[in-house]
Amino acid sequence: MSAPLRVVILGGGTSGWMCAAALSGVLKLGQADSLLDVRLIESDEIGTVGVGEATLPQIKDFNDYIGINEAEFMRRTKATFKLGIEFRDWGKLGNNYHHPFGAFGMSIEGVEFQHCWTRARALGQAAPLEDYSYAIQAARAHRFDFPSEDKQSIKSTFAYAYHFDAGLYAAFLREFSEARGLRRTEGKVRDVNLHPDSGHIRSLVLDSGEEVSGDLFIDCSGFRALLIEDQLMAGWDDWSRWLPCDRALAVPSERTDDFHSYTRSTALAGGWQWRIPLQHRTGNGYVYSSAFISDDEAHRTLLANLEGAALADAKPLRFKAGRRRKSWYRNCLTVGLSSGFLEPLESTSIYLVQIAVTTFMQLLPSCNPGERIDPKLADEFNRLIDNEYERVRDFLILHYHANTRTDAALWEYTRNMSVPDSLIERIGQYRHRGYIRKYKDGLFSPPSWLAVLNGQDIPAEGYDRMADTLNETTLIEKLESLRSRIRAGVDAMPDHAEFVRDYCYVPPARAGMTEEAMR
Repeated sequence: MSAPLRVVILGGGTSGWMCAAALSGVLKLGQADSLLDVRLIESDEIGTVGVGEATLPQIKDFNDYIGINEAEFMRRTKATFKLGIEFRDWGKLGNNYHHPFGAFGMSIEGVEFQHCWTRARALGQAAPLEDYSYAIQAARAHRFDFPSEDKQSIKSTFAYAYHFDAGLYAAFLREFSEARGLRRTEGKVRDVNLHPDSGHIRSLVLDSGEEVSGDLFIDCSGFRALLIEDQLMAGWDDWSRWLPCDRALAVPSERTDDFHSYTRSTALAGGWQWRIPLQHRTGNGYVYSSAFISDDEAHRTLLANLEGAALADAKPLRFKAGRRRKSWYRNCLTVGLSSGFLEPLESTSIYLVQIAVTTFMQLLPSCNPGERIDPKLADEFNRLIDNEYERVRDFLILHYHANTRTDAALWEYTRNMSVPDSLIERIGQYRHRGYIRKYKDGLFSPPSWLAVLNGQDIPAEGYDRMADTLNETTLIEKLESLRSRIRAGVDAMPDHAEFVRDYCYVPPARAGMTEEAMR
């Protein structure tokens, strides 16, 4: 049997340790028949961004895939449940809508729900769209329970994600990985040796003088992109003309009684503010464009909008929207912030790490150590990751572009800016007949697009004419039945705070809160 392929991960944080956890949790490391020899290099002296606290439902799939116990993970990361995102003042001042994790309603006699609802609305017989979403109604009522496994039940039409402390998640994954054979080395990279002929990375030289050789290098060095850009110069696609926010301030605050099961995003003059409830504190931040608001004004606005006392100074971040032109170049794979950055408006940062890791595992090279890795693997990886970034990009641009706000220059700019052809086509198809094409791969599903399009007042002027084959009385009765079943189901759900306390409660001495705070 050949020797295992040598994989070197540069950088820890959420990205590095998600890579390490996936490889160590699924593959056999440190054993005689190991496919890989994996080593992670990081320095405690180098900080991580680590402000991402809100996730998408796919993170549960990742944790299940690598063998993580959900309740223990939630205790260790002081997590809460998340049913979606509430958007305030997006599109227009005073607007409020939810992007739910799950479907709107259920199909009626084989006709997709959105077309049934659009026909009923034209007849003046439809309730607001959000009334037909189990996730939205549960979130607005501050309720939570696990979805039903019976796919015929209305209680199966939603999913969930988590709010958690990203720093604690990385520490949890480190412990998980090291227990399964992952080798960690403390140190900083002093130099990088390239092969003179191929330009591939041959080894990393640490401050200690140690030389770490490898067959494949995974760059998780964050915005610095020490390998993929500093050394290999893979290039960068700048998307800031569509997503002009380039700075953020993040600050934790005391937990309040508003312990809801969703992330909140509030549009402001210079960008938007997030609010994320954890078991022990609330995460807050202001993502803004330096072209439209000063750092000082952003700082004052963020602190003025906190619902509890700040627990630390606001942490500043600077970034530029875009992606690496090649996420896998030569023998270097890039994951996380070194691969690209899209603001966390739809909680996609950790998802993009996850999809890069799982895609890499599907394309795991089968060559022997020292042999050239088939470039077709890199080509396929880049194609798939490019699709992921572009689809998230278009979805984020939609939030900015679909607005009628006249109170601030940022919203004037984003409303009038040119947008990618792919987004123009998608909006046009929806306007014409309510059609939302389902992607074969990647984010986001049709209900997500429907939530934002409807929530920001882009109407569907038509619908699938198969909806006209439904008897009008039957259509209206079935819509009301769906609505009533959702309302009854939500009324029977436990309170979110009670559910968290019973399922994954962190004692006050560990979580830094009082017993009363969890009631």
